[in-house]
Amino acid sequence: MRARRMEMVAGRIVSAGLLACVCAGWMQAQDAAATPVAAVAPVSDTELARRPADKPAAIEVVALTVPKETPLQVALEKEVRLGKVGQPIHGRVVEPVYAFDKLVIPVGTEVTGQVTKIEGVSGGKRTEAALDADFTPAHKVEVEFTQIKLPDGREIAVHTIVTPGSGQVIEFVSAADKGNKGAPNAAEQKAAEARQAAKQEWNSAMKQVKEPGKAHRLEHYAVAQLPIHPQYIDAGTVYSAEIQDAIDFGSEPLSPELAASIGKTPPDGSVVEARLVTPLNSATSHQGDAVEAVISRPLFDGGQLILPQGTKLQGSVIQVHPARHPGRNGELRIVFHELRLADGMEQKIEASLAGVEAAKVDNVRLDSEGGAKAAAPSARFLTTGAELALGTASFLGDSFGETGPRAAGGAGGYKLIGIALGLAIHSQPVGMAMGAFGGTRAIYVNFIARGHDVVFPKNTAMAIGIATRQPTGASHATPAMPTTPAATQRE
Repeated sequence: MRARRMEMVAGRIVSAGLLACVCAGWMQAQDAAATPVAAVAPVSDTELARRPADKPAAIEVVALTVPKETPLQVALEKEVRLGKVGQPIHGRVVEPVYAFDKLVIPVGTEVTGQVTKIEGVSGGKRTEAALDADFTPAHKVEVEFTQIKLPDGREIAVHTIVTPGSGQVIEFVSAADKGNKGAPNAAEQKAAEARQAAKQEWNSAMKQVKEPGKAHRLEHYAVAQLPIHPQYIDAGTVYSAEIQDAIDFGSEPLSPELAASIGKTPPDGSVVEARLVTPLNSATSHQGDAVEAVISRPLFDGGQLILPQGTKLQGSVIQVHPARHPGRNGELRIVFHELRLADGMEQKIEASLAGVEAAKVDNVRLDSEGGAKAAAPSARFLTTGAELALGTASFLGDSFGETGPRAAGGAGGYKLIGIALGLAIHSQPVGMAMGAFGGTRAIYVNFIARGHDVVFPKNTAMAIGIATRQPTGASHATPAMPTTPAATQRE
């Protein structure tokens, strides 16, 4: 009897356990049905750069964000007569800004800002300028840009920091033609067309700047020779202003076709526009130094996106010669050997400078292989000739009343003290000595002194010609797609 009771109790326990399991399963199913499926978060830029082919395209979007420290290349529209801290300045964007593959800040976009600092002049510099009859030596000026006004009327407040070394009148310098005999091959022809297109785009962008005519420039030169004169910031002065906060332009779907083309081998002869991340100077750079640049404009081929904005270029300095005496100018040659997409995918390349934006005063020239050299200014012959002419004038008069030759000879030295001595001391030898000093100084400065170095500040805009090469150990390269002379872009 007792055994039977035990069996009944055990049966009841097993039944209760089974019932509890069933109820738990039913409740879990009800909870799962009642809980909505979590929204799929947008994929990151890293995922978008090279997505798996089997990943659903419908949920993929790309963020159209201009990241922090992206430079705005802003050219002053009109000359600015320097007055005080806080005075407004106005310019226009001369280099387009892209986010991934879409143009978001076009050339011509209005940018406004202000003068933030006018540095004082040291006593030594002021004294030297006074001896040269200049009582208002130039001050260094700092500016910032605070607002972008897009062509559609939208206004975006920004905080920017101007890159050191910018704030100069610049020009676009193309690499010299190779000079090969016979007709160029397809890649060389494509590269030449791309270089020409880049230069034309730069010239077109600078047309929005109201550069002064020859008469106005002569007037400014004459005013600058006066002992007291105003200081101007020239029209066409270009500032590289890095934004300090990212700018969001929304997002857009990434189609399977667009994603599939990213990272394909760029066709030989392709030219990409990039900005320099590593500042370079022939006086301080060394052979073997690493160089990095970032593609600022996406590379398209026949409507297919090959390299999005933000793709990195890794390279190195392969040749450098600092400026030296007598009048030897600096030389610098860099190459890029690797492309790196956002997901870390790497591709071996052979690339060199096809064009670069450089300060006009530096007289940078590129050879056919992209090597940069600072060329001596042609005006040195004119200025040296003028100084020698003033010195020669001091030999033409006598010491009894012809003060003009003595003053002219004195002007060949430091203007103020030279002219004063030439007029005050009735001695032709004094004028002759000052004239000889001026001529000798001109010859030394223009032909004997240390030459000019090649300087590429951070964010220098470059056109880089790409030729792909086979990675070590690889047996097959990704086939290049047919190309068209003009690259397309999505706007």
